[in-house]
Amino acid sequence: MVSRRELLVAALAGAATSAAGATAKPMLGLVSPVDAVVPPETAVLYPRGIDFQTASVGLKTMTPDGYDAVLERIEPVAKALVRQGARGIVLMGTSLSFYKGAAFNRELTRRLQEASGLPAVTMSTAVIEGLRRVGARRLAVATAYGAEVNHRLQTFLGEEGFEVVALQGLGIENVADIQDVTQEGLLKFSTSVFESARGADGLLISCGGLRTLDLIEPLERHCHVPVVSSVPHALLAGVRLLGLGGRVPGYGRLLSL
Repeated sequence: MVSRRELLVAALAGAATSAAGATAKPMLGLVSPVDAVVPPETAVLYPRGIDFQTASVGLKTMTPDGYDAVLERIEPVAKALVRQGARGIVLMGTSLSFYKGAAFNRELTRRLQEASGLPAVTMSTAVIEGLRRVGARRLAVATAYGAEVNHRLQTFLGEEGFEVVALQGLGIENVADIQDVTQEGLLKFSTSVFESARGADGLLISCGGLRTLDLIEPLERHCHVPVVSSVPHALLAGVRLLGLGGRVPGYGRLLSL
């Protein structure tokens, strides 16, 4: 027979387990092209209520050959994030998901969903959805990429129904070189790209390695158009996979909606 004391202990243990489950923070899994460090933007935008876990596919160069070399690693990495407790998956590489076109981006999303059994989104889909949400159609596009990847981005954006008025890149292929891009330099570069684009109604800054969060509002004030960029708006899309709103005023028009 079980004593009243044992019953009470068991009941309290069960209640504690239920409470822990009810208060556990949801985890968003980030499939990173380059490193396994959680982006610092997460601590600024979503410091409470969400856990983030990152795993890398080991991309070395932002070139078609570089992307081809890591494609088969994406699904195993997504599965590993599921084992760590992820409830949604974001592929944190814009060029890694757009470089073969819009149909491939959709196929890659499907493969991520099937491999993980979870809702999933790519960074390319996140910026496309963001541009549509703010009503941008004629785009100025600033990127980190070289000419070939820029050409593929222009094709992808055209397939998604956007008109690219101007597109310029920093010419970076080796992913380690992205660390040399300063905030001041990126601000000036993005501004110059927009100013070269007559009639643009939106500015896209494409590359998950570029730190853009603190530049969005200054650029929107200067250019008078909405700005969409890779990391902040991929995180927004990922948080929404978890059933949360993700709204964070103070970092541009899209994050305020």
